[in-house]
Amino acid sequence: MGVAENGQEKEWTVWSIGLALFLSAAFGANVVAIKISVSGIGPFTAAGIRFLIASLVIYAWARATGRSVQVHRDQVFPLGVIFLLFFFQIATFYVGIGRTNASRAVLISNLQPFFVLFLAHFFIRDDRITPRKVVGLFLGFVGVCLVFLEREGVTEGFQTGDALMLVSTCFWAVSAVFTKTVLHRLNPHMIAFCQISTAVPLLFLCGLLWDRPMIVALSVEVVLAVLYQALVAAAFGFIAWNTLLQQHGAVILNSFNFVLPIAGVLLAWALLNEPLTVKIFLALLFITAQMLVLYLDPKRRLLQFPFNKGL
Repeated sequence: MGVAENGQEKEWTVWSIGLALFLSAAFGANVVAIKISVSGIGPFTAAGIRFLIASLVIYAWARATGRSVQVHRDQVFPLGVIFLLFFFQIATFYVGIGRTNASRAVLISNLQPFFVLFLAHFFIRDDRITPRKVVGLFLGFVGVCLVFLEREGVTEGFQTGDALMLVSTCFWAVSAVFTKTVLHRLNPHMIAFCQISTAVPLLFLCGLLWDRPMIVALSVEVVLAVLYQALVAAAFGFIAWNTLLQQHGAVILNSFNFVLPIAGVLLAWALLNEPLTVKIFLALLFITAQMLVLYLDPKRRLLQFPFNKGL
């Protein structure tokens, strides 16, 4: 699979550290880009356009580098399950973020490790809850409580949006755990390409049925936001992150994930003028601490895919 998996991980350089930090920040910023895009395009349509572009780029990259995306008969079922989980994750996220703000969305979505711990304890062999993970669970629980306790600028519609974000995060966690159990039969680029390319027609169909209208108001900001999601967060993010994963392994690479919520919340405050209240700031600290506690555990290799990481 890669250099790292053969126990010959390459040394980190200034370039690779910088790239890992950039990608983590880019995945966090993607939530802000999604929020901007659904202000001018229906949520299903926006997701469909994003993943159509990304799937074409990923396919071209796979062909150019000799990576196969051909699906064999015994891979149809696990890929089908992964696709369904991915579709519902993306659908609930895009619809939900239109009803809440980006800072709340990025904090709730980065609670994914919180749910993964519970599921992994029951469904992944030799992955049990330890005292260290209990600390991570506590930090994540406090963080999400602070998000939901924050009432400044929160309207009635936010409750629906936050609930959908929480559902999306649960789908993401189930997908991560299920994928880990079948990864020996698949490979990351096959999973990425199949789940997004299969989701595209269904997303456009949902857009035709429920996006009223599909295109609300196109602007330069909306177009750039969609292109950012497709080319930077999805296509380039997938290729670059998995290159780093093969070279350096998952343990240290995933420790950069603490940048995601920080970048998302700060950019939502700077670009969207969303309030950075005391509760939101404290929630950011607790959720970031949760990620550091979990991802810096050298014995734990949380499965992460950029498409899900940046949503």
